[in-house]
Amino acid sequence: MRSVWRTEVAEDVREAAAIGVAMAVVGASFGAVAEAKGVSLLLIMAMSLLVFAGSAQFLAVGVMAAGGAPIAAVLGGLLVNARHLPYGLAVGDAVGRSWPRRLLGTHLMVDQAVATATSRTDPKRARRAYWLVGGTLFVLWNVGTLLGAVAGGAVPDPDRLGVDAAFPAALLAMILPALRAAGDARRVALLGSVLALLATPWLPPGLPVLIALFGLAVAGRPARAGA
Repeated sequence: MRSVWRTEVAEDVREAAAIGVAMAVVGASFGAVAEAKGVSLLLIMAMSLLVFAGSAQFLAVGVMAAGGAPIAAVLGGLLVNARHLPYGLAVGDAVGRSWPRRLLGTHLMVDQAVATATSRTDPKRARRAYWLVGGTLFVLWNVGTLLGAVAGGAVPDPDRLGVDAAFPAALLAMILPALRAAGDARRVALLGSVLALLATPWLPPGLPVLIALFGLAVAGRPARAGA
């Protein structure tokens, strides 16, 4: 019994470490992109520590760098993170019942922690996986952000190294698993992209991103034959 427990713990640790290293690289790209767009190191680190939501952070920096209003960045981030409402229902038992655990567990509620916890059938293992993955990601994401911001500040012209491409590339990497797994996600992404492209010439920077959220109107509809 003890050997089985040790094997399960070792598996959870390896999985958390692998996910954490991958997200540290994405965090480094966020730090470099944000620094290249003129965001101060203090604000960069405050976003990673207090927001701790990669897609929302990239979105906020992208909107503001394009000249969009801060309110557009905030609204976009809130809408992107609306998925955490069903997440909370799915991992409530893994987070715990006490208010301190709920507050901290909610802050660590990222996609990878939720996915790992819900893949465990044993409640105790689900709880361990959630906190292990969430805590590891929080530490490595912030370490990666700091290293990326510092390294980005040391490069005279980050755009020459392709740092400007890290923002769309990182977002694409985050959504690819969902696009492969769900027809709904593909339809939402396609319609949202079309709406954003059509709106870009006519609306101020930042608003096309919000217009793209109308792609959610096709969620839950059956795909056409051959789609």
